[in-house]
Amino acid sequence: MSSVESGSGGGSDWGSRSHVHTLLLMAVTVAGLYLCFEIVAPFVPALAGALALAVLSAPLHRRLERRLGAGNLATTLSVLVVALIVVVPVLVVASHLINELGCGAGSIQAVVESGSWRATFDKHPLLAPLGRWLDSQVDLVAVVAPVAGWLTSTGTSLVRGSMVQAISVVLVFYMLFYMLRDRAIAMQSLRSLSPLSPQDMSRLFSNVTDTVHATVYGTLVMSAVQGALGGLMFWWLGLPEPLVWGVVMGLLAVVPVLGAFVVWVPAALFLALDGHVGSALLLAAWGAIVVGGIDNLLYPMLVGNRLKIHTLVAFVSIVGGLIIFGPAGLILGPVVFTVTRLLLQVWRRPAPEAATSTLGPAPD
Repeated sequence: MSSVESGSGGGSDWGSRSHVHTLLLMAVTVAGLYLCFEIVAPFVPALAGALALAVLSAPLHRRLERRLGAGNLATTLSVLVVALIVVVPVLVVASHLINELGCGAGSIQAVVESGSWRATFDKHPLLAPLGRWLDSQVDLVAVVAPVAGWLTSTGTSLVRGSMVQAISVVLVFYMLFYMLRDRAIAMQSLRSLSPLSPQDMSRLFSNVTDTVHATVYGTLVMSAVQGALGGLMFWWLGLPEPLVWGVVMGLLAVVPVLGAFVVWVPAALFLALDGHVGSALLLAAWGAIVVGGIDNLLYPMLVGNRLKIHTLVAFVSIVGGLIIFGPAGLILGPVVFTVTRLLLQVWRRPAPEAATSTLGPAPD
């Protein structure tokens, strides 16, 4: 009888004022979180960029703080230094890239329309039938025209979007200022709101920092270096649009199965077929030894003993992040992987241990 009464008494709590108050509070909180997400969503790319720059520039900022003291002066100098290191090279490369896209589109269309490409095939008896077959079976002018138009429109869209990009860059450095100056306050706020233990929160901050370093230096910087080295050899050999092909090689270097060789191997073959055997051998040796092997030299120097992201995981997290978050996915994709991995490890621990133990290093 007592159990029935207690059960009925417990059931009556569902209609009590305190329970209704709790449900209303939960509903309002969820609605507030959703609205906050909608408000913040347009700024996610700028926040991701500022987060990456804040993590990478933290050592520089700490040194300036030791000399100038914590405050606006040290933070302003840190932001200015980062801006000079990041913005100036990007502006120079972007301006030349836009010019080369336009020139490259015109060059490709002119070569195809004039038919001068046939001369390369006609020099080699074995390839001459292939050239004649392409000329008779494939309308190269119709194939190349859309490609040339796309290259031209891409350069035009980059110019038109320069104002929007400029505003985005200003937002990134505006947020970077406060992330550097108020980082201790922000981290303490996250600790106070998080249900994780202090040890787990410390490990979470450390893993996110290591992930940003591994992503930027181990993946993006290494791909940029490979693209720059490939483009440099294209420029040295006098090949057309070296900057464009350097950017393409850098993008392909992110893909595990592919790589910069997708560009420099056909270029070396073209040089050999065109009679420039020495240039072809030089390009092949440079691509195989320097471009292909530079990561084995630089990766330990740039990443060191920090968290190492497997190539496949880095590719999936970056590309998947780009699909979901847009440009911000370059950083947010790997960070989401890292945070989720740590949370799964926390759930895997027995409850008493989760409240008292300190986690060791993350398993590979």
